Amino acid sequence: MSKNKLIYGLAALGVLASSCSKPVQQNELPDGQSLIKPIYITDPVIHDTDDPAVWINPTDPSKSLIIGTDKDVEGALYVFDLKGKAIDSLIVRDIKRPNNVDVGYGLNLGDRTVDFAVTGERMTSKLRFFSLPDMKEINAGGIEIYHDETGPEFRDLMGVALFQDSTTGKTFVIAGRKNGPTDGTYLWQYEVLGQNGEIKLNLVRKFGAYSGKKEIEAIAVDNELGYIYYSDEGAGVRKYYADPERGNEELAFFAQEGFSDDHEGISIYKLDDSTGYILVSDQGANLFHVFPREGSASSPHEHALITKIATGTSSSDGSESISAPLGPDFPHGLFVAMSDDRTFQIYRWDDIAGDILKSKN
Repeated sequence: MSKNKLIYGLAALGVLASSCSKPVQQNELPDGQSLIKPIYITDPVIHDTDDPAVWINPTDPSKSLIIGTDKDVEGALYVFDLKGKAIDSLIVRDIKRPNNVDVGYGLNLGDRTVDFAVTGERMTSKLRFFSLPDMKEINAGGIEIYHDETGPEFRDLMGVALFQDSTTGKTFVIAGRKNGPTDGTYLWQYEVLGQNGEIKLNLVRKFGAYSGKKEIEAIAVDNELGYIYYSDEGAGVRKYYADPERGNEELAFFAQEGFSDDHEGISIYKLDDSTGYILVSDQGANLFHVFPREGSASSPHEHALITKIATGTSSSDGSESISAPLGPDFPHGLFVAMSDDRTFQIYRWDDIAGDILKSKN
C-alpha cells in the first residue's frame, strides 16, 4: 500500500535488463516477451514464503522495508531491506501459520499514532498487529475473529488486506479464510479502532460471493478509487466497494479465462489517482496477468486483459506493487513477489512496465 502518489508516463519507459545475484527459473514466455529478472532476491525464510507488503519510510524512501510471511505452524513475519537482506532484529517469530500481510499508515491509538503491519494467524483465527518500523506487537497475542463460525475451515484465517478511507479517516481490515459459505458472506470486514494504546475491532459487514471451487486468499484494496479485489481461486477475480456504506453489490467478475491453475496474488500499480494496472498471479503458469485499473472507456468495471508477464518467480502466491519512488534502485517504484524457493523476488517497476508497453505496440 502506498501513501504517496506518482504520475508516470509509460511511453517514457524503456526495457531495462536487470541483473540478479541468483539464478532464475526459465518460465514459458508469452509471445514476443522476455523473462523479466529481479534486481534483488531476499534472503530465504525457514519454511515457506507466501505474501509480501511494503512500508514506505516517510523520511528516506530508500530505507523502506519489505515485510513477508513465512507460512508454517512455527511461522514468522520477516523484515527485509530493499536489497533483500533480512533484518534479524525486526523478525517476529512464533506466529502460527501467517498467510498474508498488509501495511497501514497513521492509525490513532489514543496515546500515539502509528504505522502498522497486520497479518492473519491461521491456526488461532487471530489478527496480529505490529507497529512500524519497530515491529512491536500492539495487542499482545492478537485479536480473535470469525466468532461462532462452525463450518469446516470457516475459521482458518488466510487473506488480509487494509482499506484506509481518506474521506472519513477510517481504517478497515478485510479478512478471508480457507473455506466459507456460498451465500455472499465469505469475507468479513472490521473497522480498526484505536483506544488506550491498543486496537479494537468492530465487525461492520460480511460480504463476497464464492464459487465453492477452492478458497479465497488474495485480497487487494484500491484506497483512492475505493474498491476491493479478491481471487476466487479457480474461478476469477471479484470486485466490490471498499466502503461498507456503499453496499454489497458485486461490481465485476473478471479474469475468468486464460489461467492455467489458481488465481493467486493481486497487486495494484497506480500511475496516478485513477489509472494504472492490476496484476494477478497465474500460479500454475508462472505468469502475471495485467488488467487496466481504470476499466474501459465504457465502464470502470470492465477489466480486459492487457498482457501476461513472465518473471523469475515460481508458483507465486502473493505480490505487492509500489508506485512511489524508493531511491536510486527503484525510481518509479517496485514489484515484489513470493517464489516457492522460500524467497521474495524484487523487481524494478521499469522492467515490469517495459513488457506492458511492448504489448501495446
